[in-house]
Amino acid sequence: MYLPLNENEVFGLIKPINDVHTLGISMISNLLKASGFKVLIAPKEIQEAVRNIAKVNNLSRVQRWIKDNKITRLGFSYRLDPVDGVDFFMRLIHQLASLKLLPEDNGPLRGIFFAGLPDACDIIQKKLHGSVVCFPGDETPFQSLSKLLVDPKFFPKDIKESHEYDDMRWQFASTYVESEKYLKVTPPNHSGYPSFGKDDDSVAKRLEFAKSNHSLPLTRVHAGPYSSDRLEAINLFISWTKDLAKGGFLDILSIGSSQLSQSKFGENWDGLSNGGGVPVNSEIEYHLIKEAAKPMLVRTYAGTKNIKDLAAMYERALNISWHALSFWWFCEIDGRGDNSLLENLTEHFDTIRFIASTGKPLEPNVPHHFAFRGADDATFVISGFLCAKAAKILGIKDLILQMMLNTPKYTWGIQDLAKARVLLKLTKSLEDENFHVHLQTRAGLDYFSPDIEKAKIQLAAVTALMDDIEPENPDSPEIIHVVSYSEAVRLADPDIMEESLKITLGALKEYRNLKKQNKLSIHDFDKDINLHYEDLLQECKEAIDFLEQKFPDLYTPQGFYRLFEQGYFPLPFLLDEKNKFPFVTQQSTTLRNGGIKVIKNGKIIPTKERYEQIFNATYFQ
Repeated sequence: MYLPLNENEVFGLIKPINDVHTLGISMISNLLKASGFKVLIAPKEIQEAVRNIAKVNNLSRVQRWIKDNKITRLGFSYRLDPVDGVDFFMRLIHQLASLKLLPEDNGPLRGIFFAGLPDACDIIQKKLHGSVVCFPGDETPFQSLSKLLVDPKFFPKDIKESHEYDDMRWQFASTYVESEKYLKVTPPNHSGYPSFGKDDDSVAKRLEFAKSNHSLPLTRVHAGPYSSDRLEAINLFISWTKDLAKGGFLDILSIGSSQLSQSKFGENWDGLSNGGGVPVNSEIEYHLIKEAAKPMLVRTYAGTKNIKDLAAMYERALNISWHALSFWWFCEIDGRGDNSLLENLTEHFDTIRFIASTGKPLEPNVPHHFAFRGADDATFVISGFLCAKAAKILGIKDLILQMMLNTPKYTWGIQDLAKARVLLKLTKSLEDENFHVHLQTRAGLDYFSPDIEKAKIQLAAVTALMDDIEPENPDSPEIIHVVSYSEAVRLADPDIMEESLKITLGALKEYRNLKKQNKLSIHDFDKDINLHYEDLLQECKEAIDFLEQKFPDLYTPQGFYRLFEQGYFPLPFLLDEKNKFPFVTQQSTTLRNGGIKVIKNGKIIPTKERYEQIFNATYFQ
């Protein structure tokens, strides 16, 4: 039973601790808060409790959390295995019913909703006869609030189904995918240089050849099967790697290594849960993957400790195409590693010096991690620029500028373009004869629908968005990280990856041809795009100038640490269980005009003004 809403509802959002997917919870929390409702995200102890709710102590913890916070609407999210999701959720429902907390017993909970994979939603709807609202994952903000019975008069004032630019891209993508033209796409030929597929091959050489041959972009995928048997998983991945190499569509293979590979490489894993990803645990295994991948280039995740040592090993075993570091992330603040934040930053800066000595490019894997946790668009841009400048100072000569679009997924396309263009312009302002920026674009992590046909259209639509970042530059983007259309449903196998590559390359060519024929035009939307772009560019420039004036040690681990610790980067959805960074989480953000802004007392606060307030509050302490 899901009763109509009143204005005093309190929403509680909960997920089991083993599910690291927080984007959906962050999104619905943001939307509900912007609609005027109080929202609580379950702390770690409650996430632990729902994994085994039948235990008396665990049930009492959940009950106390609901009652103490006067929660009236309970949302449960589980985006991993659908069988486990149904099991966790049904056990919770059974226990809540035993305590007479549910609406059918006139309990304090007036409604329950579930977010999970489509199969889990289908099973739950049948088991509970449609009494629970389910979210399979492809809802727009408008649809999400409508499903929860929020009165439209409370919707955030800027929310609407879409922007005209997004409608144009959707129509293009629908027509293209339905035509199935992509099935006839053939692999690009990037083999015409001496080092192709050899031990001395590099992404710099392949970029140079593809640019001279007018065959950009290079393509990249992130791949990795899962098996509970470690050696079986390794062998299956090597088989996948050989299949992808034979297909000829892929330039760069990213190894989707497991959490244990990143955090406990070379150690004894007996009794440890591996989770998803390729469980590589020796230098020999990495070398075998590299050999199987030829003529593709290969890269993988950085470590979460001993980061420089692992980077050196990747050089030996993989001739890694480029290194990716997350600076503030993959440590204590997101639970992906044991390093403290300052230790992490110190290791990252030290590792960048090593990477610079190898001559390999660096990819700062940063801005989207802030966006995942509710940061505003200016923080997305500023964090990316700061990492790029730090990399240049530390000696990096080639920077891979990753641009994750659709993050959050309800961002309007014109705002995505503004963010991308501002970050690209600011980063390219650092270029000189010793420092070069290479744009790499990708779709958002939670962008794709669980409806496979719809997801294929989304893949073509986001490809069009990528081309519009620099619409007059036929060599942009230089690299596309192709996220497979099955992302919301299941891991992509080589067949799905290859089909996704065909859709991307085919849609890019088709979109460009239609624009040349004046059948489509990005310039119809220039006024809206430029308005967002100019405002964001000015805001970010002023904020960066302020930081560089006030922080003499800005581009150091200590400077980056202080920016985070003092709250210059607002992260309202950071799960800071120990309250180590209170200034980070106490700021609020909201959706405005298709983008994310910081608000205070319901009003947007410009970034420089917010920085001044933080600086003045901390300077005299």
